[in-house]
Amino acid sequence: MAPPARFSNHPTPHPERPRLVPVARAGLLIAGALACSAFACSDGGSSALPATGDVGDVVEHLHLTRVVDGLDRPTFISALPGSDVLLVLEQGGRVRWLEDGQLRAEPFLDLSDLVQSSGGEQGLLGLAFHPSFRDNGRFFVHYSTISQVGAQAAAQAGVRAGDGVISEFSRSAGATSVDASTQRRLLSVAQPYSNHNGGMLAFSPRDGFLYIGLGDGGSGGDPQGNGQNLDAWLGKMLRIDVDTRDQGEYGIPDGNLTSSGARPEIWSYGLRNPWRFSFDPDNGDLYIADVGQNAMEEVDYEPRGAGGRNYGWNTMEGSRCYEPTSGCDQSGITPPVLEYSHDSGCSITGGYVYRGRAIPDLRGVYFYADYCSGLIGTLRMQDGALGGSRDITASLNPDGITDFTTFGTDSDGELYVATRGGSIYRVEAD
Repeated sequence: MAPPARFSNHPTPHPERPRLVPVARAGLLIAGALACSAFACSDGGSSALPATGDVGDVVEHLHLTRVVDGLDRPTFISALPGSDVLLVLEQGGRVRWLEDGQLRAEPFLDLSDLVQSSGGEQGLLGLAFHPSFRDNGRFFVHYSTISQVGAQAAAQAGVRAGDGVISEFSRSAGATSVDASTQRRLLSVAQPYSNHNGGMLAFSPRDGFLYIGLGDGGSGGDPQGNGQNLDAWLGKMLRIDVDTRDQGEYGIPDGNLTSSGARPEIWSYGLRNPWRFSFDPDNGDLYIADVGQNAMEEVDYEPRGAGGRNYGWNTMEGSRCYEPTSGCDQSGITPPVLEYSHDSGCSITGGYVYRGRAIPDLRGVYFYADYCSGLIGTLRMQDGALGGSRDITASLNPDGITDFTTFGTDSDGELYVATRGGSIYRVEAD
């Protein structure tokens, strides 16, 4: 698929899919409920997940409180470590400073002159602070680059317009803005199409390494076969060590995928467009929201340190065979812990496990949303298995807000969500 103006699985609707407003709730499905033979997929007795064992009665008291409007296509929200400041990425290339509900006129970082955002899903996509940021001022950004000229072109030899660039920047202690000239490029990712960039960056609280979520490179159906190709970064979760440089600008941690012919940066694979992954800050477990093609949206779960997994794309779309006539060999594939069909939405936006203090009953609950329909859902993992899941849209989003592009958390672990139209909301309880 090649949507003309959508994060493509974000921020503008797929041209081949109708927008679903309000949500047509068909129920959330237990992963693995559909059985695929060599020639077709059949219903193997799937059933709606129970609406218990998750958020309990507290869901009836949740609401979204608008914090601010006026942002330009926000793509990510992050706390500035050690402060009450929220930093908000705008697709066009600015990192905005939000404090006490007010946006500073001067951005924290302005990469507008370097960022290409005309391709719908291209733009400023990810931000992650070094675990020791408060001491060293280092942070990392992922963006789609424009065509460079002069000295900048020489510095980025071999990088084409639209390719992904992951760079390090440095902030002086106490500064409210960062000089873009502090950029040090770590790696660049060739992007054959303008969609399915992924783009999220995050440091694991367990191992301290930088994880990079990349989509399959775009178009529709993974025409290059990147999801299952271990000689390609696309369609993968990468993991690198930013504190060593045995690969030039970064190092390779022990424990990455060791399959013959695999690129050393690969941690896990078989992803289509991981539009937001996150780590549970309490235990390091990884949650990946992977946007589907024509049928299913999914959440993948990875216990801390359990890399080397194949999440199935493009052999599978969720628990279904993507192309049933191809044989659909499911050996070695890790199914999602939760999926929902396009009767309920069309593009998942991954969130976070709530670990704040303001709503104790939500602790340990993972939130996600759907861009197209406004669905907001939760799940809770218990002993490595799905303990419960719930569609909480009616309670948390009764006004039918859509176009959710990203979640975020503040320094206290409280949860926020943004819309492409430029609004940020905080999840609160009565």
